[in-house]
Amino acid sequence: MNTVYALILVCAATTAQPDCTRETALDVITAKTPSVFACLMTGQASVARDQLLGDGRYTKVVCGGRP
Repeated sequence: MNTVYALILVCAATTAQPDCTRETALDVITAKTPSVFACLMTGQASVARDQLLGDGRYTKVVCGGRP
């Protein structure tokens, strides 16, 4: 089984979605997951649980082979 990492980027609303990267994010959270589906669910659950969104922020979840 391949490990998939969830990279949750919290970016300023003034940052265009394509420009929201690890380098431009206000905060970056990583989580190790067993699949792409689990990666997306982990990202959504993390956002809901931690209430990362606030005024002027949004999140972008990126799934990949390494953090």
